[in-house]
Amino acid sequence: MSDTLDLVLADLGAEWAQLDALVAELPDDETGWRRPTPAAGWDVAHQVAHLAWTDEVALKAATDKQAWDASVMEAIADPDGYVDTAAAEGAAAAGAEILARWRASRRALADTLRDYPAGERIPWYGPPMSPTSMATARFMETWAHARDVADALGVRFEPADRVRHVAHLGIRTRGFAFANQGLAAPADPIHVSLVLPGGGLHEDGPADAEQSVRGSAYDFALLVTQRVHRADTDLVATGPDADRWLDIAQAFAGPAGTGREPRPS
Repeated sequence: MSDTLDLVLADLGAEWAQLDALVAELPDDETGWRRPTPAAGWDVAHQVAHLAWTDEVALKAATDKQAWDASVMEAIADPDGYVDTAAAEGAAAAGAEILARWRASRRALADTLRDYPAGERIPWYGPPMSPTSMATARFMETWAHARDVADALGVRFEPADRVRHVAHLGIRTRGFAFANQGLAAPADPIHVSLVLPGGGLHEDGPADAEQSVRGSAYDFALLVTQRVHRADTDLVATGPDADRWLDIAQAFAGPAGTGREPRPS
């Protein structure tokens, strides 16, 4: 296992533990597991069931070609409802069962990524991914859905520098975000300079680029996971491509989401 993969898995483990601690003692009613979250139609149970299911699908992709192929066919048959259906089916279980399922799936996936053959890639709905890329994608999704659960329960997670993994993925998916909107990816470079919660910088692109995005890494992560409206961030874009990017940024696979409405003034 590479040092980079080890680092991402350690940070992913911290995200898992943070969310696990938040939901472990919740009652199985409308004050806990059945409490609505900011994602329309999804309560806390949907959010955690979705994470368990996605970890299971990633595990299939890495270990069981037949099961993975069947998952792909299900997605093709119902591209718009596939994810919501799986979340609803998982959320029908008791909260304790959902939590046990998620604990088992995430543990199995982490073990599989650690032992995955060097140089081989894991098939996915987009391009195949290295174990490190898969771990980063799992970090991004866990981080985003954990924020939904925290928002629903009125809890604020303290921002941590591990948010850089979401920022990294948000930058790397810039071309995808444009293509997903039927737009050509920008030809000109964009310099990205994001301030991490601890005060350090996460940067990408040539420093002398005419176009740039600057601001908080935490706000950028919320934006690329569509957990905040752009107007409610401190992000500043210079140049038309950079400005357009912040309107359509998307670090996750699948159709472009509707995002969040601006906070009331």
